Amino acid sequence: MRTAEIILIALGLSMDAFAVSVTSGFSIKKLHIGHALRIALFFGGFQALMPILGWGFGAWIREYISGLDRWIAFGLLAAIGAKMIYEGFRAKGEDEKTADPLNPVLLLFLAVATSLDALAVGISLSFIKVSIISPAIIIGVVTFLLSLCGVYIGDKMGHIFENKIEAAGGLILIVMGLKIFFSG
Repeated sequence: MRTAEIILIALGLSMDAFAVSVTSGFSIKKLHIGHALRIALFFGGFQALMPILGWGFGAWIREYISGLDRWIAFGLLAAIGAKMIYEGFRAKGEDEKTADPLNPVLLLFLAVATSLDALAVGISLSFIKVSIISPAIIIGVVTFLLSLCGVYIGDKMGHIFENKIEAAGGLILIVMGLKIFFSG
């Protein structure tokens, strides 16, 4: 898998974290660099860790499902992408906007929730026998940088584009899933 493809996957995966970062930046009063770094480190760190965990699991079960691997890789990416598109267009409740994004327990929950997609991508990458270290680093760094920017965008502009960004990330993952499926 080429670096450009990994970067596209990273961009797709990071859209959830970016959208949450924008919302977090919008809701933090008196934003400091430490706030933005904390959010970005949580999101980037979990986005880097989860593909490794998924890859390990996928490598463990790969021999049992050989022949179905590209179907499963496509199915996982398409399902994740469709979920992200749905989430991007569904109405968000007021309760999703009032929580303190700097609360460590909430931040941990958000980081895990936004990186579950990366776990599934790690499984998919193991099925197509891609080494995981480079993709995990790229996914983590891209998510860190976008989350850091997202906090500041949210601080300045609110969450005007939040839903559209998440839907675009889902579309990217579906396209990558189709590429894996058709390239065999």
